[in-house]
Amino acid sequence: MRALDSPEATDAVLVAALAAGINHIETAPAYGPAEAFLGRALHRLGERDPAGLSALVLTSKLLPGPGLDEGRSQLRACLQRLGIKRLDNLAVHGLNRPEHLDWALSGPGAELLAWATGEGLVGQVGFSSHGDTDLIESALGSGRFSFCSLHLHLFDQERLPLARQALAAGLGVMAISPADKGGRLYAPPDELMADCAPFAPLELAYRFLLAEGISTLTLGAARPEDLAWAVRLGAAAAVLSAPERQALAATLARLEAAGRERLGADRCGQCRQCLPCPNAVPIPALLRLRNLAVGHGMEPFASERYNLIGRAGHWWEQVDASACGRCGACLPRCPLQLPIPDLLADTHRRLAAAPRRRLWS
Repeated sequence: MRALDSPEATDAVLVAALAAGINHIETAPAYGPAEAFLGRALHRLGERDPAGLSALVLTSKLLPGPGLDEGRSQLRACLQRLGIKRLDNLAVHGLNRPEHLDWALSGPGAELLAWATGEGLVGQVGFSSHGDTDLIESALGSGRFSFCSLHLHLFDQERLPLARQALAAGLGVMAISPADKGGRLYAPPDELMADCAPFAPLELAYRFLLAEGISTLTLGAARPEDLAWAVRLGAAAAVLSAPERQALAATLARLEAAGRERLGADRCGQCRQCLPCPNAVPIPALLRLRNLAVGHGMEPFASERYNLIGRAGHWWEQVDASACGRCGACLPRCPLQLPIPDLLADTHRRLAAAPRRRLWS
């Protein structure tokens, strides 16, 4: 998604990925010229190393919504751009709303996915989702999908039970963007670096997910040097030893304790009992951002995410903290007796900024 400065940049990242031991490449038509650039890089790889090309696992994604004929055309165009005859994995890209799931299970999407696998154009089908837990649970329980891509982050563990459920059922699980959407951990603040020591924050985040048994981590490399973590992780043991698990657990406990101390009595426990809000304010999601900003010094990340609210369609929240009408409906529900309207106002004051352009608009 990010190695798009030129076709040569994509080629360089692919070469570095193979050298680092990576065997799974994921892309999508929605990522600008990514498929075309990758297709050129794959062609060059085939000329240099046919065995290396055949060993790659390739995943691409299609947005939900098209009719059967249009979906077929989109998939054929995807294969043409990549210069291949078959995808190992095809995902519904952004199964975020109930109508998207209906499309995939009983609408034109169901016919499209069945046709794609029946024609041998796709090995297996799955989905990526930024949706709520109930929707993801319904998708996992449908029996239609063989893998899923979810937001699974050290600093956002809400969907971790869903990942465990999927893994137990034999589904592959990919963590979406631990380095960036997981907290801009490639550029950590000083507080976070101190809290995570002796691990680097990004290393801790990756090791946490691997220890949970997550199948695949995305690295989002824009340059070959962005794959340094892949080299380090690849050199580590696949299964943590007992001392490593103890060190990881101790660091995670210290990280949580540091956040609790900085937040004090204003820390949101993310129990979600405050919902529903009469004004549709996503209280836990917003106070999670405040937790990160105040508790771990992650204000740049929290502000970036906060200012996407209402600007990212069904990929992110639609209502920010300014919509709180101070009705007080949430107050008696909160087991911690938090002053939720005051905390929402503080969240907006801290994080609101001038709108910025998204990477993909």
